[in-house]
Amino acid sequence: MPSYQVPAAPIDVEEIIKNSQFITRVRNVTTVEAAKGFIKQLNSEFPDATHHCWAYIVGNPSSTTLLGCSDDGEPSGTAGKPMLNVLQHSGIGDIVAVCTRFYGGTKLGTGGLTRAYGGGVKLALESLLTEEKVEYKSLEFDIDYAQQKDCEYIIKDFQVEGVNFDFQTKISVSLQVAIEQYEELKQAIQNKFKGQIQWKVTN
Repeated sequence: MPSYQVPAAPIDVEEIIKNSQFITRVRNVTTVEAAKGFIKQLNSEFPDATHHCWAYIVGNPSSTTLLGCSDDGEPSGTAGKPMLNVLQHSGIGDIVAVCTRFYGGTKLGTGGLTRAYGGGVKLALESLLTEEKVEYKSLEFDIDYAQQKDCEYIIKDFQVEGVNFDFQTKISVSLQVAIEQYEELKQAIQNKFKGQIQWKVTN
């Protein structure tokens, strides 16, 4: 799944469960540092909260290893893991969820906590707007000046970004192509120019 869904806008939801206030905030984050920065921000803004439990997934949700969660003082496994479990089953990546609790005097028990924290994330995701994020891969190659028009004609039918033609002894072409179209584009160029292409190192 080279492309995946990500949060398109921030969302906050609030619930009162047995007098405790639970505020779940969901944001789009593209790095672990950004996720941790948002968690730190909430800790600073609401120092009187009883807990700031959190979970995040950075990158493609079907393949990423960049994930984390925390119970932030709640009984082990009752907050962060239920929150992360909901995120993992949502198919959404580049996402952080923080559930802030203001204790209301009534204990919920481990089952109640699990339902409260997991449920908060579920509630937020029900109203979350998402958009597609496409992963790109670099492609670089050299062509002759006479091949420029044909090259441009081929490229226009693909999902590409950052196309650059560097005019030197030959034309050095660099671009970003959607991963799922990478091999197809490379083959199309190869076929058009009968293999007379100088490929550069790609990542």
